[in-house]
Amino acid sequence: MNINKNTEPSSELKTSDWELDFYSRPIIESNEKKRWELIICSTSSYKTEDIFLWNKKCPANEVNSIWLTKALNEALNDAKKEGWEKPSIVRFWRSSMKSIIKKSLEATKIEALVSRRTFNLFDRIEFLEKEIYPKEKGYVRGVLAPTFTSNMENLPKPLPEAVRGDALTISEISIGELKSAQNWPIEFGDIFPIQQFIDENQLVPGLRLFSKERSLALSAWFSCLEPIKLTIQKNQLILEASEDDKWLVTDLPEKDANILSTKFLESKKNSFGYQFISIQSTPFIEKFAGFWILRDIELI
Repeated sequence: MNINKNTEPSSELKTSDWELDFYSRPIIESNEKKRWELIICSTSSYKTEDIFLWNKKCPANEVNSIWLTKALNEALNDAKKEGWEKPSIVRFWRSSMKSIIKKSLEATKIEALVSRRTFNLFDRIEFLEKEIYPKEKGYVRGVLAPTFTSNMENLPKPLPEAVRGDALTISEISIGELKSAQNWPIEFGDIFPIQQFIDENQLVPGLRLFSKERSLALSAWFSCLEPIKLTIQKNQLILEASEDDKWLVTDLPEKDANILSTKFLESKKNSFGYQFISIQSTPFIEKFAGFWILRDIELI
């Protein structure tokens, strides 16, 4: 079933990566089996304001790659009717479903990327779990289908010496500045539209890395990480990335760690959880070898 379709005709095909989740939901169907559902959404992009949203229920006895492949082809056909190109990449993070999802995406000739950099998908699931599922018959309160399941207790690995740069600073930029990032000269990175309702004067915390000789090499390495968010654990600044990777960025004095932890919490409360990472050759050049917008989303 396609939800919230935008059927306005367009002469040019819209392009975007996809984000996908295939798992059980907090609803018991009439046959007393848990509901299984495929949820797809496109990744936010400055290329188009439209978002492709697609849901389909799966019978509990058909949770396999055969059903998923057929459903993916249905979604691709519906997307094409709405003016979307076939995505080249589909991100997903459900580790217990990795084999089925990868096999189905391979059958549809789409690259599968295991990553939690699926911010639209997290928002979509949160909307369904708060606004849609509770109104349906068979809804079960509590955690029946956790949003994210993975071994997040793994110890952080130190950033490789070659990508630590010459210096780093903790900094802040305003939401207004972040909204203008689409116009910045950026070699590597990933940016997306910022929520319009946030006060443009709100500050967003982030990490700035500098390397006079190797800024591009650092940026190329970071671009393969799928960076998700920055966190403070004790007095350590940690970068979470990909499926469940953790990277130790630096140790901080206790006072600085407490201040930064407070800034992260304030950003989650007031600024949609936005953060950033920037990489430059020097602090004085207005060009970014790398720039990523991050989001700290509370995972259920």
